[in-house]
Amino acid sequence: MLTTSTPLVAVELVAASIWVGSLVCLAVVTAAARRVLDTPSQVALFRAVGRRYGLVGTTALLVAIGAGLALSWPPAAWSPITDWAVALAGLLVIASGVGMAQARAMTRLRRQATSAPEDQGLAVTVRRGRLLANMLRGLMAAVTLAIVVLAAQIITH
Repeated sequence: MLTTSTPLVAVELVAASIWVGSLVCLAVVTAAARRVLDTPSQVALFRAVGRRYGLVGTTALLVAIGAGLALSWPPAAWSPITDWAVALAGLLVIASGVGMAQARAMTRLRRQATSAPEDQGLAVTVRRGRLLANMLRGLMAAVTLAIVVLAAQIITH
């Protein structure tokens, strides 16, 4: 059974909005930066944004998950839909952690590639890393959307 607490619901909505909005914002900024910035400028921008996003995004995600758990407590009252939402939230935390580690590795790789543009092996590694980053962002977006849909199902039933 879902508990009702106006302050807790408000915290949940704000935190979830920050998380979802930041995913959309990152996609827009990434696409624009790749079109208008040279590689060294992209590396500098993504490093600066990544550091701030790591704090804001992670905090928003953890607060949203915590508020969601508090609203649906105790676990004995969970439906299978709630079980799925909780499991997906765990997957999202893991994917976010992997994504942050991969972003740090990509910063190092891009710096190396910028200083050694003739190194084709490094260029291939950067392209593979970029593909992995896109897959991780896609996974995070899909899992986030699934959680939102499940949460809507929980709230309306």
